[in-house]
Amino acid sequence: MAWFVLVVSGILETVWATALSRTEGFTRLWPTVTFGVALVLSMAGLAYALKSIPVGTGYAVWVGIGAIGTAIVGMTWMGEGVSLAKILCLLLLVSGIVGLKLLH
Repeated sequence: MAWFVLVVSGILETVWATALSRTEGFTRLWPTVTFGVALVLSMAGLAYALKSIPVGTGYAVWVGIGAIGTAIVGMTWMGEGVSLAKILCLLLLVSGIVGLKLLH
């Protein structure tokens, strides 16, 4: 259960990071609300997961999922450039996350 919650929390990190970019300095209501709710839920899930997953592994996985998700959202829906080098770097992150899970 802790791993499931950790993955969902990592996805919520993608949500709050994306929403943060849309708040325009917290001047837009709905992106700001989305940011706040996703941030609180993401942190609460991380805290729950860290009860049974070592902090180094849990935090690295949480950050990795958020970073990969945010990069994919940026490239897919926000007009950020896509390149083979970026995709290869993201695949390296994925392999690191999978490795941490397998070694846990």
